[in-house]
Amino acid sequence: MVIPRPSEADVAAAARHFGFHFEADELATFTAAAGHMLTSYDAVEELYHRFARPDTPERAYHFPADNPLGAWYVTADITSGADGPLSGRRVAIKDNIAVAGIPMMNGSRAVEEFIPGRDATVVQRLLDAGAIIAGKSVCEDLCCSGSSFTSACGPVRNPWDPAREAGGSSSGSAALVASGEVDVAVGGDQGGSVRIPASLCGIVGHKPTYGLVPYTGAFPIERTIDHLGPMTATVSDAALLLTVLAGSDGRDPRQRHDVPFVDYRAALTGDVAGLRVGLLSEGFGQPGSRPKVDELVRSAAQRFTEIGCTVGEISVPWHRNAFHVFTVIITDGASYQMLDGNGYGLGVDGLYDPELMAHFARQRLIEADQFSSTVKATALGGHYGLRKLGGACYAKARNLVPHVRAAYDDALAHYDVLVMPTVPDTADLLPAGGPQDVTLLANAHGKAINTAPMDITGHPAISVPAGLLDDLPVGMMIMGKRFDDATVLRVAHAFEQLYGGFPMPGRRSRRAESPASR
Repeated sequence: MVIPRPSEADVAAAARHFGFHFEADELATFTAAAGHMLTSYDAVEELYHRFARPDTPERAYHFPADNPLGAWYVTADITSGADGPLSGRRVAIKDNIAVAGIPMMNGSRAVEEFIPGRDATVVQRLLDAGAIIAGKSVCEDLCCSGSSFTSACGPVRNPWDPAREAGGSSSGSAALVASGEVDVAVGGDQGGSVRIPASLCGIVGHKPTYGLVPYTGAFPIERTIDHLGPMTATVSDAALLLTVLAGSDGRDPRQRHDVPFVDYRAALTGDVAGLRVGLLSEGFGQPGSRPKVDELVRSAAQRFTEIGCTVGEISVPWHRNAFHVFTVIITDGASYQMLDGNGYGLGVDGLYDPELMAHFARQRLIEADQFSSTVKATALGGHYGLRKLGGACYAKARNLVPHVRAAYDDALAHYDVLVMPTVPDTADLLPAGGPQDVTLLANAHGKAINTAPMDITGHPAISVPAGLLDDLPVGMMIMGKRFDDATVLRVAHAFEQLYGGFPMPGRRSRRAESPASR
């Protein structure tokens, strides 16, 4: 295949971008020179088609007519025939994760109609473990919302109250697990997008240590904050799912090559006696926090003393500043990599998806006006930060990350885990406005104030239900040391056992109350 050559107009536009000034004869000369350089592009195109282009499998799928929560994008019934730890378990895959032969939309008109040619690594591992891929769950527009009203598919509704948000951006995954439509789900977390919907839908959502689970085959936002993780009804299922998903695949630059194997479910010994639980002071009383949520989480955490833990309070002042550091990183970083870089950007090793990059490069310009206000605001702010400020604020934010990380590490030298509310409130009513309504930006972004810091520092964090407030779930977040996901899960499991199991909407055989009231 011959790559189209640039016209003089193309080269003139590029010259303006870089500040070059050409006379007419120079423009013609450089147009010819640029075209000659593309000879190697022709060769790579041919070589890729011969040696590296995937053969897309044919797999059946359906766009469901019966979708009361708006949580399914497509349904399927994909199995490998393997017998493994997930045999017979139905799994929903967040629709920013590639399932070969199944449409991918990533909540956005700019990705719609793309058919991946490869399974993401996590999908391969699920199938190898015997799971049934039941379909793709709706996610927010390019995963850029903590609420559930920005997807081009329409809003995702909360199973506890369909008039309310499910949280985002892994909105469909949370709603499907909470409603019992699937056994487990996989979500993505770049600012809290596993933990926020887990909190608001009353399920378990674990953001693993950065680099523990390969991101290969998932649509990136910014590679320094990209995570995939389990969303389940129980901590035991989250531990099982993490055991299947974790480990280096050799194709993701986010990962170390020496990620140790851990049987996370075997680590759920139930013995937490002597562990130290720290209430992170700055995680309570956040701007916009609901006092009753803070009280419920504090009371729930105090119950750890009943099973031999010590509970104390610790201050991490950087926690209040970490959200600002995160905001600069995701704003400049997403504009640079996800938008201008067509998802993957350049300059690192690993497996790329060139078909997705090309599709998104075309469609994001055609469908630009259909982006949600969250994507538009990120694009505009990031463009300014990169073009006018030279990306210097991003560089400063990245240089502050070690200070933020060290602050949490210091607190975790005194306590085994740190606890705070996942989201400082319960689920809001779905707003009347649409995804392009710029007045709803606070609805989309305000829920990440406690969750986003762990995405820049890489610490593992899990959200578990702490109780109900006005018949709506409240999440408690437990964070721990990097690559000590086992302790985080063990503490969460102990709380689940103390609670007596978490209630689910429509399946409230247990008394649905705050554990603090027992």
